[in-house]
Amino acid sequence: MSILGHGYPEFDLKGSRVLITGAGRGIGRSTAELFSAKGAEIAIADVDTAAAESAAAAIGARAYELDVRARDQWDKAVADFGRIDILVNNAGVMPAGAFLDEPDAVGHATMDINVWGLINGMRAVVPGMIERGRGHVVNVASLAGKIPVAGLAVYNASKFAAVGLSAATRLEFAPQGISVSCVMPSAVRTRLSSGLTLGKGMPTVDPEDVAAAIVHTVHTRKAEVAVPNYLAPIDIALAAAPERAVRLVRRLFDGDRALHPADNATRAKYEEQVRSITE
Repeated sequence: MSILGHGYPEFDLKGSRVLITGAGRGIGRSTAELFSAKGAEIAIADVDTAAAESAAAAIGARAYELDVRARDQWDKAVADFGRIDILVNNAGVMPAGAFLDEPDAVGHATMDINVWGLINGMRAVVPGMIERGRGHVVNVASLAGKIPVAGLAVYNASKFAAVGLSAATRLEFAPQGISVSCVMPSAVRTRLSSGLTLGKGMPTVDPEDVAAAIVHTVHTRKAEVAVPNYLAPIDIALAAAPERAVRLVRRLFDGDRALHPADNATRAKYEEQVRSITE
């Protein structure tokens, strides 16, 4: 088994087995398509069974109904799919609005999906990787895991947690040949951002851009990857800047946009979908 310059066992994507959560649409589906195009065997996992089956049929993958909050569903999917070389923890939700107006159930669901989904996934999959002495995990977080945004308080909390979780597990797993990368996109044109104002100084990317970054981590094994990558130093710059200057920048770039959707009807539809999973 060859070892790359980063110190982890090398992967040949052709024939590698990849499980991706939230893969019925958006970033997850784009990631599945790209891995499949490179010859990997794919398990598409999603709480939306119809979306998972449709995506799987399009690329010749296997589909699994998976609510990432449910550890027993994780164990069932892993047992059925078998060996997993690469785990992409992508499933997530992004409710927006004033912190005090957010229902407790929505906040709990956000933390359960965005944080416990990653925890459940790694605890279900990584032991098998350790037995084989190699594996790679990609946790899809967000630049909101580095930069606070008004109107996304609990989402921010979940993504800050995802970044910290990824960094700590990376340290634990490295001696056993397992790498953990955290991919942090800016605003992405997916259902999660529907109804919100994009652009206007905020870098906006497509699902395919994030998918490319996820697949590239298999070769680089970098700890953290921003999408677009030129934003990587932004958290350092913001941390060092005076708060007054940061507030000015936020005003210039409409930093309160999550509190004021551009399309209230479209945003309300997404928020209702999030609420539905709490029932």
